[in-house]
Amino acid sequence: MKPTDACICCPVLQTDPRQKTRLIEIIQNLRERIREARANSWLGEVEGLQVSFEAAMAKLNSLKNIPTDGRPQLVDLGMPVFTDDAPPPQPDEGEPRPQG
Repeated sequence: MKPTDACICCPVLQTDPRQKTRLIEIIQNLRERIREARANSWLGEVEGLQVSFEAAMAKLNSLKNIPTDGRPQLVDLGMPVFTDDAPPPQPDEGEPRPQG
């Protein structure tokens, strides 16, 4: 997905490593827009642009962890934790109960 296809702040956006150059252009544009907003004292605009800038920088940094050979990125889901606090499953009504 290209960085321009979705909001750069979206945590779901997976940046295609081939779009790194475009992402750098977006970051440079955001820097220029932040400078302009500061020069004109558009403080609300500065804040919004700063959020986008930080998100774009995070996307750029995340590209360092993506394999360049086209393989999908692995995600560590962690180890599931089981507790004894859950009640045992009850058979649904209408289903035959095991005999025993």
